[in-house]
Amino acid sequence: MLLLALDTATPAVTVALHDGDEVIAESRQVDARRHGELLLPAVDRVLGEAGRTLDAVTGIVVGVGPGPYTGLRVGIVTAATFGAALSVPVHGLCSLDGIAYAAGRAGLEGEFVVATDARRKEVYWARYADARTRVTEPAVDRPADLTEPLAGLTAIGAGAVLYPDAFTDVRADMPEHQYAGALASLAAERLRTGGEFLPDTPLYLRRPDAKVPANYKVVTPQ
Repeated sequence: MLLLALDTATPAVTVALHDGDEVIAESRQVDARRHGELLLPAVDRVLGEAGRTLDAVTGIVVGVGPGPYTGLRVGIVTAATFGAALSVPVHGLCSLDGIAYAAGRAGLEGEFVVATDARRKEVYWARYADARTRVTEPAVDRPADLTEPLAGLTAIGAGAVLYPDAFTDVRADMPEHQYAGALASLAAERLRTGGEFLPDTPLYLRRPDAKVPANYKVVTPQ
């Protein structure tokens, strides 16, 4: 097994290789405006560090969001392209699940919530029974609307750090953004145990900012 994992659902442009037992190379650069520019060089870098070639990859793992439209589609289109070119499966995972899994590896136990920055003064979030078990569907909401329903829960992620007044117990020492190594490890675990994956389609949860103009300017001949 050789899994190539990547995620661009958060400001982190992150790529990792996993050989079925452990992460053998990983790259992570936090830059919310350069997903398209940074992703493919990161793939080349981790392959080089691991001494592997792209044609040795047996599966692609991709975080499918939720995340902002522009960044998220970079990773998903790249994953789908690699999968088609290599004739290997593409395994989609909720990006929030990867952050939760990383937090579990960092020592977080019990129930908690993962919240990432959705912009527009909103957060993408989901609730977890533990680092491997998500108990709600991913959602997007204003932080103030979550104060009561999530009262008493530990909160992690950039969204929680950005809006500390809306969450009870913010753990700023836990991962704020995605780590592809954690995403790859979660995928390898699910492949061994027959766990489920998501299709490689984006979880936008809301419409993109760009819109088709409702009315076009009428130009009349002189």
